[in-house]
Amino acid sequence: QVQLVESGGGLVQAGGSLRLSCATSGRAFRTYAMGWFRQAPGKEREFVAASTWNGITTYYADSVKGRFTVSRDNAKSTLYLQMNSLKPEDTAVYYCAASQGGITTATTIKYWGQGTQVTVSS
Repeated sequence: QVQLVESGGGLVQAGGSLRLSCATSGRAFRTYAMGWFRQAPGKEREFVAASTWNGITTYYADSVKGRFTVSRDNAKSTLYLQMNSLKPEDTAVYYCAASQGGITTATTIKYWGQGTQVTVSS
């Protein structure tokens, strides 16, 4: 079993930055693609960013390209999401996710973290 625990969320003003972390447990971390999703009230859970198991390839939603950066440290079994130039529309609960298959579609995700709230004020 894989456990995912997010941290780093909070309240920031528009234009500010936050760095989210996803700590994982389980010996199979190295074999999983890892990513981030978010869900705002009344909206569907949407893909944000992801990294393949080897960290070579990354993916980003169009809405965050140029502002967010996803990275992973396999030695620390930790996934990160650096969020810059935050906008009020980025406000949502952010979830860490792990998959041995597709990572950009929520329906293919096997493991989810509990979520961390990110609120961007205007």
